[in-house]
Amino acid sequence: MTQIPDPDAGALCGPADPARLDALRDELRRRGLSGFVVPRADEHQGEYVPPSAQRLAWLTGFSGSAGMAVVLMDRAAIFVDGRYTLQVRSDVDCARFEPLHLIELPPSRWLADILVAGDRLGFDPWLHTPEQVESLRAACDRCGAELVACDHNPLDEVWRDRPPPPAAPVSVQAREHAGQGADEKRHDLAATLTADKLEAVVLTAPESIAWLLNIRGGDVAYTPLPLSFAIARSDASVDLFMDLAKLGPPVRAHLGQEVRLHPREALDGALETLGREGRRVRIDAAMAPFHVAEVLRQAGARLDRGSDPCALPRAIKNTVEIAGARAAHCRDGVAMVRFLAWLAAEAPAGRVDELTASDRLEAFRRPGALFRGLSFPTISGAGPNGAIVHYRSSPETNRMLRQGELYLVDSGAQYLDGTTDVTRTIAIGPGGEDERRRFTLVLKGHIALSQAVFPAGTTGSQLDLLARRALWAEGLDYDHGTGHGVGSFLSVHEGPHRISKVGNSVALKPGMIVSNEPGYYKAGAYGIRIEALIHVEERPAPLGAERPLLGFETLTLVPIDRALVEVEMLSCEERDWLNAYHARIRAEIGPLVEDDVRRWLEGATAPL
Repeated sequence: MTQIPDPDAGALCGPADPARLDALRDELRRRGLSGFVVPRADEHQGEYVPPSAQRLAWLTGFSGSAGMAVVLMDRAAIFVDGRYTLQVRSDVDCARFEPLHLIELPPSRWLADILVAGDRLGFDPWLHTPEQVESLRAACDRCGAELVACDHNPLDEVWRDRPPPPAAPVSVQAREHAGQGADEKRHDLAATLTADKLEAVVLTAPESIAWLLNIRGGDVAYTPLPLSFAIARSDASVDLFMDLAKLGPPVRAHLGQEVRLHPREALDGALETLGREGRRVRIDAAMAPFHVAEVLRQAGARLDRGSDPCALPRAIKNTVEIAGARAAHCRDGVAMVRFLAWLAAEAPAGRVDELTASDRLEAFRRPGALFRGLSFPTISGAGPNGAIVHYRSSPETNRMLRQGELYLVDSGAQYLDGTTDVTRTIAIGPGGEDERRRFTLVLKGHIALSQAVFPAGTTGSQLDLLARRALWAEGLDYDHGTGHGVGSFLSVHEGPHRISKVGNSVALKPGMIVSNEPGYYKAGAYGIRIEALIHVEERPAPLGAERPLLGFETLTLVPIDRALVEVEMLSCEERDWLNAYHARIRAEIGPLVEDDVRRWLEGATAPL
């Protein structure tokens, strides 16, 4: 059975050796290149990459999940988004890599101002999408520079102790958890391809392949993925490309005759065959490697740039998957309640630090039925560390949970029947007036989104302001999205839907699971975030309604810290929502925990 690997096994941690940047520059000179782009990506553009693909971390020391470095001969820069503006300065030698904001000053704009005529900027065509390459090429064209696709990554040439590629065995995701057989999914996909007048689609996202074929793996931390590529055809057959040593007899029998197995190295030949035959082939230009698109184009394929046809059906969970999500969240709620009861007893006495807390939380989760690992690195931030949105505690930064400070814990787990993600902000001792007021503003936004009722066709971007409205009214905001999609024993961050300021054209549909996580962060002082997973469901339409209505079911069953709530700031409706939510937690979690934990839970969920 799939077990997600030890997340720290083979991980690259700590500051990077300065000699690595010098060695890369020497290799670039040898190749006649003026610079090179180093993304935080592998061939699949996934959030988590195996140790063998952690090139950005190896070069710079940056440990975040999104970013890019550009190395030129006389300067280098690292680009990160708003989640990592504090972290990058602690991870990276800023004297060697200038930290820049990925959104405010994209690499393409920076390069257009820095490069000069005759410069040759290299990139690895496996690690960039066609859209990214177009942006880089436009930047080079504006200043007379040349963008050069490298046959072999120059960074790999100087990374002497690079770890081997992952080789975790593949397992079958049973129908009792998947809710639909792989053969049905393949035929549904074939019907979609036929309707779109397509003969094939190249699937480069391992999440889509795992979902389509009902398989799981352990090639990356936190997400049960078998790294692979696939070509799905309009006759419902699939060509699967991966390390075949990962496939044991039970998995091969499960895949059946309509799934043809090939070594990873055979992909280029199959793409060239599609091109020679003049096939009309879909690629997801926002996710596929540029290399894949270029091989198809040069071979003569009729390229169709569109979305991954597995993404939307993967996001719309079936009834079995939703039932599994509810069950997983109930078990996860038991673990979280046990943890919070333990924390309430131990932290005020000064006996708990960030690492102790995160380890204890994992220990509470681990015995749970169907548990297969964490769904992301636990964010365990005390006091000012909680203001770092994607903080990860280490022996160097580890901080005690101190009286009078806030503690933010964002965590989740992978279960065979569902994926969880929950954030709670806890007052250690009495919370200050400033902290309570801003916590309550965040809570008002969380409740507003939870209570939303909206017409079918509404996108998450149209709902985002509900979570921010109370903060905006006081001149406050947060620099991250309000909600991300969540998979079913797959990625904790799953598209194509989301709730964010940035425009998203994907309408929310029944069966989708998305997070609800407004926050507020005061640099150097504290962080606040309240997160639950919510499920899009149909709502009864009132008499005279002209459109079907949708709303949210809250899946997460974890108390919200009453000590941080300024009750007078809540409306009667908001107070009733919180009391009802806590009553539900008492009813569903209370019978499943020990007497001492139940007594704590009764106090933690008492009506306001």
